[in-house]
Amino acid sequence: MYRLLSAVMARAATTGGCAWGCGWRAAHQCAGLPPLGPGWVGPPAAAPDPEALPQAEPLQAQEQPLAPWSAQTPAPLQARHFARAIDSSRDLLHRIKDEVGALDIVVGVSVDGKEVWSEGLGYADVENRVPCKPETVMRIASISKSLTMVAIAKLWEAGKLDLDIPVQHYVPEFPEKEYEGEKVSVTTRLLISHLRGIRHYEKDMKKVKEEKAYKALKMMKGMMESDQEKELKEKGGKSNEKNDFAKAKVEQDNETEGRNSKPCKKKNDFEQGELYLKEKFENSIESLRLFKNDPLFFKPGSQFLYSTFGYTLLAAIVERASGYKYLDYMQKIFHDLDMLTTVQEENEPVIYNRARFYVYNKKKRLVNTPYMDNSYKWAGGGFLSTVGDLLKFGNAMLYGYQVGLFKNANENLLPGYLKPETMLMIWTPVPNTEMSWDKEGKYAMAWGVVEKKQTNGSCRKQRHYASHTGGAVGASSVLLVLPEELDAEALNNKVPPRGIVVSIVCNMQSVGLNSTALKIALEFDKDRSDVP
Repeated sequence: MYRLLSAVMARAATTGGCAWGCGWRAAHQCAGLPPLGPGWVGPPAAAPDPEALPQAEPLQAQEQPLAPWSAQTPAPLQARHFARAIDSSRDLLHRIKDEVGALDIVVGVSVDGKEVWSEGLGYADVENRVPCKPETVMRIASISKSLTMVAIAKLWEAGKLDLDIPVQHYVPEFPEKEYEGEKVSVTTRLLISHLRGIRHYEKDMKKVKEEKAYKALKMMKGMMESDQEKELKEKGGKSNEKNDFAKAKVEQDNETEGRNSKPCKKKNDFEQGELYLKEKFENSIESLRLFKNDPLFFKPGSQFLYSTFGYTLLAAIVERASGYKYLDYMQKIFHDLDMLTTVQEENEPVIYNRARFYVYNKKKRLVNTPYMDNSYKWAGGGFLSTVGDLLKFGNAMLYGYQVGLFKNANENLLPGYLKPETMLMIWTPVPNTEMSWDKEGKYAMAWGVVEKKQTNGSCRKQRHYASHTGGAVGASSVLLVLPEELDAEALNNKVPPRGIVVSIVCNMQSVGLNSTALKIALEFDKDRSDVP
């Protein structure tokens, strides 16, 4: 039988009687042989690649779909144009995945509002060998803060929320605060940019203050070293030996001071018990009891202290200002933005394509993450999503940011989900803040922002971009938006959004993805200038 079918297939390929690739069942029918039983799947095949997606049995040759990215199917024009960038980025992600021991990484890239590449590498479920794919639903962690910012911005645009009055106006359950015996005001604007002094998961104020002081001292020393080196270069008449001696002395003094001022070790976030809470909170007001009576670590407005609990308070403000439950209000926003797979993480509901999440234990063995309930931090780190939904979100923000520039050239453009002046406010760096995932930037309003900068000609050029990373138990994520540097011609002949959006998620914690996303965005930006 196998020999007969092989001969039939060879004859079909040469005569055109049955297109090559129709399958064994179709070839059998072309040969006029009796129909095969439904359980017949063809001759034995080689063992399948464990990384390959399972393929369904074709029922009819004419109805068999081809895999979207198989060699037999021509890739969409946009994707073919970015083939070099895709290959380079895929190789980079494989390296990162292997380096950190991640089980899966999913990436999505859009160019000028059109998705040109999305792909999953590895397994979404190791136990059942389920490959990850673009539709895999993952924890996005602190990218949830950027989603919450949209709710705040919509209420602010509608005149229902004042960013600069004390939060007690909306949430009287949150007590008034003092710092060093002085009454202080905590506002919504300060909460958004992590400037209100509310703690994160670390409860020990002394450890946090010591760490902040140590970082400030290191930064100051770095600036002093730079100034001293510049001064030594300017004194070109002196011998190199004196220069080397002075530099060595500065390094020795700094090392001694650093040893003396090094703070006591602070636990990382994944060693904090509150990250693994199992208690279910009915609403944002109820979850305030976790931290509302704790003292402020700093005077509001004076220092940056990243805190997810601050966004729990913001969720309560959204509820009071909107008149809706926080999750109901967010679901309306997700519906408007066409983010149909973005939901709060709950254990009970069946969520299609949800990944499993993993960590390595002390013996370096892979284990499942423990059960936990994120109801205390929906706004700051409790949502699930896909790379496709995050691309939609990033493009909606980019459109709103740019549409005001294009309005004069094209009066028919639809308004953005947020107004241009709102997006400009959101993506403007705030003084006294930090962007931990890129030291070149500052925190803005629920986004980190790096501004355009070039110090010397023919040297490194820093691009303007906005991003937010996320770190949760068993997951890491990033959403990065690289706007196009627009010129007069682009404003007259093109429409927003113009730029690259990259989203990456993986089911392993403590994976820094921002620099990877930026490299990928720049790879696609290299190729985009030739897009027809």
